[in-house]
Amino acid sequence: MNFTRWSARFPGTQRRAAARTEHAAAQAKRGEGAVPAARGGRPDPGAERSTPAADGHPADPTVSGTGTGSGTGSGTGTTPAQRTGVLTAVPSLDELSVREVLGRLPALVALVHGPEHRVAYVNDAYTAGFGARTPGAPAHEALPELGELGLLPLLDQVQRSGKPRTAKNRTAPGGGSSYTVTCTPVAFPKPKPGTGTTPTATAEADAHHTGILIHLADVTDHAEAVERLRASERRQREAAVTLQRSLLPQELEQPDDLRIAATYQPGGTEAAVGGDWYDVITLGAGRTALVIGDVMGRGVRAAAVMGQLRTAVRAYARLDLPPHEVLQLLDGLAAEIDASQIATCVYAVHDPNEGLLAYASAGHLPILVRDEHGTVRRAADPTGPPLGTGGWLHSSGTIALGPGSTAVLYTDGLVERRGEDIDEGVAALERALAGAQGTPSVICDRLMRALGVDADHDDDVAVMVIQQPARAGADAELFHNAALELLGGIEAAPRARAFAQGVLASWRFPVELCDLGVLAASELVANSLQHGTPPMRLRLRRTDRRLIIEVTDGDDHLPRRRRAEPADETGRGISIVATIASSWGSRRTPGGGKAVWCEFALPDK
Repeated sequence: MNFTRWSARFPGTQRRAAARTEHAAAQAKRGEGAVPAARGGRPDPGAERSTPAADGHPADPTVSGTGTGSGTGSGTGTTPAQRTGVLTAVPSLDELSVREVLGRLPALVALVHGPEHRVAYVNDAYTAGFGARTPGAPAHEALPELGELGLLPLLDQVQRSGKPRTAKNRTAPGGGSSYTVTCTPVAFPKPKPGTGTTPTATAEADAHHTGILIHLADVTDHAEAVERLRASERRQREAAVTLQRSLLPQELEQPDDLRIAATYQPGGTEAAVGGDWYDVITLGAGRTALVIGDVMGRGVRAAAVMGQLRTAVRAYARLDLPPHEVLQLLDGLAAEIDASQIATCVYAVHDPNEGLLAYASAGHLPILVRDEHGTVRRAADPTGPPLGTGGWLHSSGTIALGPGSTAVLYTDGLVERRGEDIDEGVAALERALAGAQGTPSVICDRLMRALGVDADHDDDVAVMVIQQPARAGADAELFHNAALELLGGIEAAPRARAFAQGVLASWRFPVELCDLGVLAASELVANSLQHGTPPMRLRLRRTDRRLIIEVTDGDDHLPRRRRAEPADETGRGISIVATIASSWGSRRTPGGGKAVWCEFALPDK
């Protein structure tokens, strides 16, 4: 092996040394010497010890002798060359023993040669680690540990290419030590080819005089530290995933008029868990709130913020407010929870009586709806800024969701890809939705596959699919609507009772349920006639699971249940309705006014 000469040099040192040498030569020609005034007129001791070089030339001023400087003789002083800023020459490495250097290395070193990688040398550290080795034996026999570490093919690569190769973190079988191995090609001295030597013989000789220096650095501690870090990250990720899944609805509510499925796919093992969430909330009177959102950020913190927002959404939904007012409340809450955490969200409400999906968006991606003819539309604006930014008044919009329609709500992990515009991802989702058929759960799976979401996906994905079935036959007989405009004064009350009696009888309800329904309709109409303003309307609706009675009017004052005193002539209507019905409620309508409703659960057949 050939060692390269080395020396320590600082910037500008050679230029300064050369300048001083030329200056000294010029002074010698003029017969001038150094001026000792700076040293009190005393001659330079180093100059007295300077001797001519062996070739008769003056000694190189850049090389110091063995003197120790003026005064001490202990080797701790400075030489004249050092006082003038000239570096001393470094000793040559040519005379160092390679065997001695390699033998003292703490790393494991082996030297092999020839096509079969026969052992030429192993140092003491290698012997201590793997035992003594027989020189001259092939590596696959004498160095079986290299085979266990999978290094024999690496030796062949280095032999063929003549370039060094490094293999990191190779662990010995059985969970032993880990090594980072560097294989460096070397050339052994070889005799000059004699006369009559053939080219083939010369090539074989060259092959036998090439070798590989194998350097194994023990990185067991480093590998164990890395594994501990990875295990810690896995535990943290598992905790975040567990928290995330526990905060999502364990079972989606299934409204009477809709079929809903949702899925959540956390990011791959290299990605931290985000804050995607979804929810389905039944509001009463057949109306359903649909929510999907995404908290920016990763890990347990994002999941915790998501859980707080989801809980708040459920609480605000019980107020039965318009979508934009719900987002307005969430916006203030998000800023209070954590000003550094920003979230996007879509809150939508489906009303089966209107066949519409009313929605509001806070920086979220648009809802996609495929109608019964297969045409896919995006929900247009309004879209406000994300939650937590403050200072924005959100507004609501509507999109039709009639029988046979399918709507998709999703987070950005489904459509966002590195290096692509997000609109391209949304367009790809539109194409996939146009051709996706089946139940909501089947469509969820098909959309995930079509957009390339798998276990190694680099972001969280949440998808919710909503279908409004197109019913026919016996199934359609279970769903009916009937409405009556309440015109005139107090005479509207007996007309409403007669209308309710006839409709409920035609729907073939049991007599007891018919009587309760007529009583509830009468009380709601009487309350509206007394406290409301025109226009007034009575609406009856039946599904396969419940009877819904609703009265709307033009006054936006919401009724409340209160305890009536024995002498009071009014105030008992809402209490009667709340007592006989399964549930009741009220809400303000978008055009002004209010709706008061109650529900009766149908008996099981």
